[in-house]
Amino acid sequence: MGMRILLIGGGGREHALAWKIAQSPLVEKIWCAPGNPGIEAHAECVPIQAMETLVAFAREKQIDLAVIGPEAPLTLGLSDRLREAGLAVFGPSQAAAALEGSKSFMKDLLARHGIATAAYQSFTDAEAAWAYVLTQGAPIVVKTSGLAAGKGAIVCQTLEEARSAIERIMIQREFGSAGDTVVVEGFLRGEEASLLAFVDGERVLPLAGAQDHKAIFDGDAGPNTGGMGAYSPAPALTQAMVNRAVEEIILPTVRAMASEGAPYRGILYAGLMIDGEDLQILEYNVRFGDPECQPLLMRMRSDIVPFLLACANGSLAGMAIDWDPRAALCVVMAAQGYPGDYPKGDPIHGLAAAARHEDTMVFHAGTRLQDQQVVTAGGRVLGITALGDGVAEAQRRAYAALQEISWPGAQFRRDIGYRAVAREPSA
Repeated sequence: MGMRILLIGGGGREHALAWKIAQSPLVEKIWCAPGNPGIEAHAECVPIQAMETLVAFAREKQIDLAVIGPEAPLTLGLSDRLREAGLAVFGPSQAAAALEGSKSFMKDLLARHGIATAAYQSFTDAEAAWAYVLTQGAPIVVKTSGLAAGKGAIVCQTLEEARSAIERIMIQREFGSAGDTVVVEGFLRGEEASLLAFVDGERVLPLAGAQDHKAIFDGDAGPNTGGMGAYSPAPALTQAMVNRAVEEIILPTVRAMASEGAPYRGILYAGLMIDGEDLQILEYNVRFGDPECQPLLMRMRSDIVPFLLACANGSLAGMAIDWDPRAALCVVMAAQGYPGDYPKGDPIHGLAAAARHEDTMVFHAGTRLQDQQVVTAGGRVLGITALGDGVAEAQRRAYAALQEISWPGAQFRRDIGYRAVAREPSA
């Protein structure tokens, strides 16, 4: 009998996970709650989201491993409930998920344990936050402490922008209760890179490096989004820098969590800022990045399931990941108006034609099926992801497949991977 797996979530990250898990010879059956039309090809999608129902479903189906994709159920304690029901779970406990669920918890932990990050203070009062900004000057970063779907960090180049950011978060409550506490922190210069690692409570196994493009428009202009594209490997993350990040930042954080009674198990995503030899942690996420997950899993040759199990069971020792030497790049196609209000229900054309492109996957994020037709159902709709001999070739292939797909007002960046492409010797 093969393994029975329950995957939680319904976005692009979960489509990539379902696609990768389904390739494992260890797996007999995958259920995904709630899933999406792309995930249907690899798993049985079940329309449940309530925690009680998920726990009951996992028991009824005798699930061997639960894999939790998004941050929200982790911060609400779903992994704890599933573990109490006797399941192996890939995903941190509610206490450990505070690394993402509360920016002020994360910054305080780093400060207590001497881990390099930007100077900061946390505030629950708008006037106090503004007074601190005046003492620090600009540029400066104002963030919601709670979860805001990747949109809660506002980089302010001027004092006026900082005042507006504090007002949006704390007075107008644009991000709801996520903004009850704000973190105001120093602006770090350099290049951002993402280093994800499997963690089993004490051991850390880094994945290949990746880089995400947060801003909505070309040239990194406009408001932040959940991510408009990503690629791997990231030139900024040399092997030496990966080793330093593990030794100086990730391992000390994992030891800190264990020493404070909240051992971390699952995937830990470190958002790093690299400026020459200077290395600091910007933020942690407690799950695979979306869209970084898509290019990373396209490059991962190893069966993912033993790694998911090892994190759940505390047995990562001696394991190594086999990576495709090629690069992978993901371009997000988003709905018109995203990251603001956007329409839903537009029919998507060209999915079959795009799927015929070699070494390319179209991962579904905000889609649903309506009268046998795939339609838009979210802000970020699809992630077109391709492999290539370098980032430039992966970029060319991803955009070639993307040209096949259309719906009214679809928007995407035309420069995903530009930093890496500029560094590559031209073919």
